[in-house]
Amino acid sequence: MRLLAISGSLRAHSSNGELLRALATLAAPAIGVELYAGLGDLPAFNPDLDEEGMTPPSTVQTLRRAVGDADGLVISSPEYAHGVPGALKNALDWLVSGPEMVYKPVGLLNASPRSVHAQQSLAETLRTMSALLVEGACLALPVSGRGLNAETIVADVELRSQLEGVLRAMAGADPSSLP
Repeated sequence: MRLLAISGSLRAHSSNGELLRALATLAAPAIGVELYAGLGDLPAFNPDLDEEGMTPPSTVQTLRRAVGDADGLVISSPEYAHGVPGALKNALDWLVSGPEMVYKPVGLLNASPRSVHAQQSLAETLRTMSALLVEGACLALPVSGRGLNAETIVADVELRSQLEGVLRAMAGADPSSLP
């Protein structure tokens, strides 16, 4: 199984990014986890650049290919002003008109259990895009504000156990059994 991991934060060492790096460490070698690093390179979504017969910008093509080639996605996103960060929403806007997200299993991680508005909004956006939110792979983990990095997250018995549960849930997701 190949998972694409997307952090909604553009910060180099955000809690969300560290959570996804820890997930990748725990997944290897049984499950391949690719960390998507192009979020900040995407142009602002403009439907005029994405009309039928047009070739979208290369960064958009790369995103669509990465999402399309993955067996599932795990997204870990911060909350800014009770909402989904603009860069992550922009990426989803570039995916909304294509088939890449349809019935794609998705896990949602939240590095701050107090941040519930963005998680709910992100879940609604993904359901609207026909993605499949995987039960057991949508968790809020107490990572933010603790100064943890991927190594210390993996070393924390409780956090490690929860991330291993996310991987089990994602591995058990089978989109081929859906309509």
